[in-house]
This record gives sequence, structure tokens and C-alpha cells, in this order.
Amino acid sequence: MDYSVAALKLVCSQLKHAREVPNSSQSSYTLGGILFQRLWLQGVLVSASPLLLDDGTGLIELSIGREFRLRHWQPGMYVMVVGGYVFRTGEDIPMLKNNRFTRLLIFHHGLIERQCGILK
Repeated sequence: MDYSVAALKLVCSQLKHAREVPNSSQSSYTLGGILFQRLWLQGVLVSASPLLLDDGTGLIELSIGREFRLRHWQPGMYVMVVGGYVFRTGEDIPMLKNNRFTRLLIFHHGLIERQCGILK
């Protein structure tokens, strides 16, 4: 994964138009001429097994590391995820391999991110 390439903020429906970069040493994709490997998505968890995120335009399956599996994720949670995009041939739902997974809290005055037990 080339971390010098920024994570692209998208919605799931845009992934239908992403194209894999041929002959790339790492899995890379383009969308409208923009090169990306990682995605940044926000949405609601609609299933805990498999872990599915609905951003209002479609679904994406989340493949999370051991660190995040220990947390109690429930359908209905509003979350932000950043991770590597995985195009799966023959699958209806794409996958995101997470390297950042954060629960977002909704308050009357907007979103406040909760990380490490500290509200900012």
C-alpha cells in the first residue's frame, strides 16, 4: 500500500465506475482520472456478520483487523472507515480492508468523533 496516495472520499455508488490500473505492482484504481488505493467512507452498519456498511448509496463489506474485531460493533452504529479498496470479481458487494475504523456520534450540533474515549 502506497500511503503517499491519499485516501479518496467516496460514496459506494461511485465504486461502480472505478477501474483497476493494469500492470500495477500494488492494487491501484482510477476514478475520473484520480488514482487511489484507499477509500474513506462514512455510513451506518447494517450487519455485524458479515460487517456491512450502508452509506445511503450502496453497501460495502468491511474486512477488519484483529484490533478492531475486539470492539463490539452493532447494526445501527454510524461509523467512518478508511482502508484499502478490494475489487472482487463476481461479487455484488465490494470490500474495504480497514486500517482505520471509528464510531461517530451524532449530536444536535453536528458530528463529534469519539476516539480513545476522548470527545473532541
